Amino acid sequence: MGNTMIITSGGGKKVNAEYRGFTIETDQSARNGGEESAPEPFSLFLASIGTCAGIYVFSFCRQRDIPADGIRIVQNHYGKEDGSGIGKIAIDIEVPEAFPEKYRDALVKAANLCAVKKHIQDPPVFEVATKVTRG
Repeated sequence: MGNTMIITSGGGKKVNAEYRGFTIETDQSARNGGEESAPEPFSLFLASIGTCAGIYVFSFCRQRDIPADGIRIVQNHYGKEDGSGIGKIAIDIEVPEAFPEKYRDALVKAANLCAVKKHIQDPPVFEVATKVTRG
C-alpha cells in the first residue's frame, strides 16, 4: 500500500494536492493562463531540491552546535543546449568567513544526502491509469 496524495482542481489553472494534512496549492503564470496565485508545479519541484539539501545542511550545523546564521543555499538551474529542459542544477552553500573550514566539505556531503536528489538520480517507475469511481 502506497502513500496517498489527492490531487484536485482549484478552478482555472489552479491544481491542489492534499497530503498528510496539508494542502499544497499550485497555479500557472499569467503567461500560461493562470492567476499567479501560487507557485507553478515545476517551481515546487525545483524548490524541493534546494530545501531538501537545506534540511541536511542545517541539521549538520545543529548537530555540531555550529550557528547557521549567514548560511544560505543558492540554487541555479541551467537549460540543456537543445532547449529541451534542465541540463544542470548547481547548488552553492554560502557560508560566512567564521564557518569552520574543516566542515566545509562535510556540508557538501550532507547536502548530497538529499532524498529528492537521490530519487532524481534513481527515478521511480511511473504508472498512470484511469479508474472509474462508482457513486
